[in-house]
Amino acid sequence: MEHIQTVVIGAGVIGLACAKILAESGREVIVLEAADSIGSETSSRNSEVMHAGIYYPKDSLKARFCVAGKMALYDYCESHGVPYQRCGKLIVATTAQEEGTLNDIVQKARNNGVTDLEFITGQAAMALEPALSCTSALLSPSTGIIDSHALMLAYQGDAESCGAMIACNSPVLGGRRDGQGIVLSIGGAGPMDLCANEVIVAAGLHSQTVARAIVGVPTETIPGQFFCKGSYFITATRSPFQRLIYPVPAQAGLGVHVTIDLAGGLRFGPDTEWIDGLADPNRYAVDPDRAQGFYAAVRRYYPALPDGALSPGYSGIRPKLSPPGRAADDFQIDGPGTHYVPGLVCLYGMESPGLTASLAIARHVLGLLAADQ
Repeated sequence: MEHIQTVVIGAGVIGLACAKILAESGREVIVLEAADSIGSETSSRNSEVMHAGIYYPKDSLKARFCVAGKMALYDYCESHGVPYQRCGKLIVATTAQEEGTLNDIVQKARNNGVTDLEFITGQAAMALEPALSCTSALLSPSTGIIDSHALMLAYQGDAESCGAMIACNSPVLGGRRDGQGIVLSIGGAGPMDLCANEVIVAAGLHSQTVARAIVGVPTETIPGQFFCKGSYFITATRSPFQRLIYPVPAQAGLGVHVTIDLAGGLRFGPDTEWIDGLADPNRYAVDPDRAQGFYAAVRRYYPALPDGALSPGYSGIRPKLSPPGRAADDFQIDGPGTHYVPGLVCLYGMESPGLTASLAIARHVLGLLAADQ
């Protein structure tokens, strides 16, 4: 049986960030990815937004890691040539009740150390974005957009330059603790057992499944596993907006919003659709009939959206830790102090703002492993 110092399970944006940071610390690292390519699920099926850290409860992991990760990510993009744009965004109110929600968002942002959020009148917002209709808005100048795949390739390149290896088509089927470390059973074309001193479970939608398959992880430490699908629709025209346009947040997400890509393309989403699991091979298909709900949602702040403008784009699935109707989840990152398995770190609920927070999360994982030594 082969032995290695550190295994990262999952080659999404967070797993690759962990691989980079851990390899740079001098560790021998291998990344095991069940799919045939990196970042093929949540990491590549999102809005590609660099979030400011506005919405999250004070002192939550999402707030802490988003704010720290945002600054680290902007610096990283500059130093590594990852395409991005600090375009800013407007969070818009279209009713008096929503204006009250904007005030709550300002307070949350201040609690999180986000001090650049600016309350502006509807007139001022519509002067910035003539296609917009709103009664008031918040301007977030530190929100941006990024090429998520280029970011993952940069993380992979950094990790590999420090000796890390990426092994695709290598699903982890189970594991157990023995006297030498954590033994992982790996499937694929060449099944094998691999013993590691340290294992980071960064498997996104599958983290709970992997953790449950590792003998010795207490089941009571593994959170619930729920899946929230979000579909996106696109248009054939260039965006009439220079900034991202967000409504006030919805319960399970940030509402159907307008995002632009780095080429100036326009897309809308995601919406919210709870699904039972991941077994459906067509789970990422976008139902064209969902467009009707998009027209209604978007025209509240973009009334000039023409009939027939929306076409199905793509969809993603958010890993949730609580069922519908519950308050928004925080990240859950469990080290040996939680589950009592030496060398093991499990990351659960890695949805938005996971991309923005990826470097901060990876440094936190490094800290948890250092504390275990």
